[in-house]
Amino acid sequence: MGKNIVPVKSVVYALSPFQQKIMSGLWKDLPSKIHHKVSENWISTILLVGPVVGTYAYAQNYKENEKLSHRY
Repeated sequence: MGKNIVPVKSVVYALSPFQQKIMSGLWKDLPSKIHHKVSENWISTILLVGPVVGTYAYAQNYKENEKLSHRY
């Protein structure tokens, strides 16, 4: 049995330490992107944010009433 030399082609991807702008497109024009997503899906946004804000407001109100309960 003879040894055959088989050339191996491989591609190596690497990031240059001098040019690491991977996520620069994510932060570019962020307020406009958020506005577009919210205006496009406003009902889903309300259904997500509404219960969270309501629960937070209820908890704060309960906490405040508990603090003032000894005054009555």
